[in-house]
Amino acid sequence: MSTEIFTWVPKVEPVGSVEFRLKSAKFGDGYQQTAADGINNKTQSWPLTFVGDEARIKAIVAFLDRHAGAKAFSWTAPLAEPALYRCKGYQPTPMGAGLYSLTATFEQAFHP
Repeated sequence: MSTEIFTWVPKVEPVGSVEFRLKSAKFGDGYQQTAADGINNKTQSWPLTFVGDEARIKAIVAFLDRHAGAKAFSWTAPLAEPALYRCKGYQPTPMGAGLYSLTATFEQAFHP
């Protein structure tokens, strides 16, 4: 089974978060030793907002529902190469006049 590609473009200026997973040990004399935790210790998270008519938002919702928060999909974050992401949930908002807003957070995923 191939990995699906998320192709919809979010509203401009998304703000992502990049974190490094670390292990550390503190010692009584104030010394602290720190090391990277695992081979994929850098992760990204992107809260995104999509705005459009009912058909566009329903297509995005269908894509996210198909993956159900568990199956990873391919998406290209700003300043990054295509990578795997998961979306655990989303928030649809009717804006009136046939327009809708959909907010979702994409969290980077890794395959073993």
